[in-house]
Amino acid sequence: MNNTLLVKKMDTKYSSMQIITLTALRVVIGWHFLYEGMFKYIGGVWSSRSFLLNSTGPLASLFKMWAQSDKAIHYIDMLNIWGLILIGLCLFLGFFERPAKLLGITLLSLYYFTYPPLSSAAAGLYADGNYWIVDRNLIEIASLLVLASFPTGYRTGLDRFMANYPVRSFFNKITGKPLKNK
Repeated sequence: MNNTLLVKKMDTKYSSMQIITLTALRVVIGWHFLYEGMFKYIGGVWSSRSFLLNSTGPLASLFKMWAQSDKAIHYIDMLNIWGLILIGLCLFLGFFERPAKLLGITLLSLYYFTYPPLSSAAAGLYADGNYWIVDRNLIEIASLLVLASFPTGYRTGLDRFMANYPVRSFFNKITGKPLKNK
C-alpha cells in the first residue's frame, strides 16, 4: 500500500469514539460562542468600548482608536454579537462548520491579541484567572484548529444533508471540501 492510499484511509476512517469526541468538542465550543453572543444580545447594554479602550496588546493603538468612535463601536459590537451567535449556531449544528471554525479562530485571535497574557498587566480587569502565554482563548483557538482537521459536520451535523441540494458548487467553495454524490 503506498503512502497516498494510507493517508486517504486515515483521513476517512475514524472510530466511533473519535467521532463522538470530536463532535462533542465542536458542540461545546459552539454552545460557548452561542451563549456569549446571546448573553450580549439579550442584555442589550453590552459594549466592547471599555474592553478596547484598555487593551494592552500589539494592536492596542488601533483598538483604542476604534473605541473612541461611536460609529465604529456600533459596528464592532454588532459584528461581535452576531459573529458569536452565527459561529456558535454553525458549530453547534455542524452547518457550514469549516467557515465557522475559521471565523471562530479569527475572532478568538483578536480577543487574545487585545489582552495577550504575556505580563501581569494582562491580568487586569478582563482576565478570568492567572495566565502566562496560554489562556482560555488560546486553548479554544487550538481546539478549533484540531476540529478544522476533522470535518465532523459531514458525519454528525447538518453539513451531511447539503449533498442533495443544488447549492453544491457554492457549498464546495465555502467549505473547501467537495461533496460526493450518493
